[in-house]
Amino acid sequence: MSNDTPKPQKLIVVSGPSGAGRSTAINVLEDLGFEAIDNVPLTLIPRLTDGELTRPLAIGLDVRNRDFTVSGVSDLMTQLHQRADIDAQLLFLEAGEDTLVRRYSETRRRHPLAPDEPAIQGIRREADLLTPLRQQAEFLLDTSDMSPHDLKAHLTDWFGDRGAALFGISLQSFSYKRGTPKGVDMMFDCRFLKNPYWDSSLRASTGLDPAVGAYIETDARLAKFLAKVADLLLMLLPAFRDEGKSHLSIGFGCTGGQHRSVYVTEQLALALAKQSWQVSKRHREMDRTRMSPLP
Repeated sequence: MSNDTPKPQKLIVVSGPSGAGRSTAINVLEDLGFEAIDNVPLTLIPRLTDGELTRPLAIGLDVRNRDFTVSGVSDLMTQLHQRADIDAQLLFLEAGEDTLVRRYSETRRRHPLAPDEPAIQGIRREADLLTPLRQQAEFLLDTSDMSPHDLKAHLTDWFGDRGAALFGISLQSFSYKRGTPKGVDMMFDCRFLKNPYWDSSLRASTGLDPAVGAYIETDARLAKFLAKVADLLLMLLPAFRDEGKSHLSIGFGCTGGQHRSVYVTEQLALALAKQSWQVSKRHREMDRTRMSPLP
């Protein structure tokens, strides 16, 4: 007779402000094999988890739920964390105020907390209301600069292996001119490296182009920089994981977000992957050309 303890079944609670992409996330998780249920009354959720779950479960909660309260969600997560048969985690999606205003303008929908007022009023009320919930989330994702494709890629990296998310690492390149990304745990400035922008033959290319990489590699400081950052991350990642952190987001910036930061992001993603770390990567400025609103 086997004494092996059954592996807890994954349960992801998806929440966050209206317009941040919760519906998209629920659909993605359903495509990944989760049983997905959105906008179920809070008091009914314990009944959904009665008995043995035969596959991972994703539940969407936001202020439109009939009996939604932040304290109620916190109590629910506490109850779920106490169950040995369930591995429950909270995924909190957020977006910048300007982004949410734009999304409401594009969809012409009323904000649930400001049905007869400008959307910005509801957005600000909701942000204040959800702050305690955001602080409890095991997974935090800012969708401000994401298309539905980007969001799907992130969630697939985190939950795509039969719904079993491991310690996830997100690397992203960005442009300092467009502002630093929100929600990153640490950032590295790559603007000290030789800039391919000043070579007219490389200006329109990106850090994904081998010719751009070869140009940056002529900077004698590059190899030492990559080695030291890789060593630092390889030292810190096990410590963050052992501390209970589920995800770490790291940004690499340069002036335009097209050459140096893209190349460095690619190189460090490769270095971490070679050490068997689960890594996702994105290039914020390159992604802007194919963005569309998140429902």
